Amino acid sequence: MGVREILDARIIDLNVKANSKDEALRHLSGLLEKAGYIGDVDEFVSDIYARESEGITGIGQHIAIPHGKSHSVTNVGIAIGKLDNHIEWESIDEEPVNIIFLFAVPFDFDYARNHMKLLAELAGKLGRSDTVENLQNIKTLEELQSIFD
Repeated sequence: MGVREILDARIIDLNVKANSKDEALRHLSGLLEKAGYIGDVDEFVSDIYARESEGITGIGQHIAIPHGKSHSVTNVGIAIGKLDNHIEWESIDEEPVNIIFLFAVPFDFDYARNHMKLLAELAGKLGRSDTVENLQNIKTLEELQSIFD
């Protein structure tokens, strides 16, 4: 299973209105809950912050990939948010972010192993400057999907 196969329009918002990391995480977590990927927003967000305390998830170029294992997760997914503005986020280039790939990962070993494959695939794509430029310019779900074809 690759990133393209798990893209779900219900958990993608290309017009996120958030002024902080917490607002963005809670918004995307709310999408995950509504779509049945997680059972509890507060528990999931708490687990994400626990992972954030171990190391930064801002990978540079205004992109963050927060993730962490949570008992609240019922299905592996990636909520994707593109913000209308930049928000403060701990990042390797010390720049704020406006694109977030929020991984929902259960504690189950097989799911966790698949999460690592998805994370590696995403990181490989995001390591290309043309991909990052395309992400910054997307306006539609179809444009996002084409990046992962």
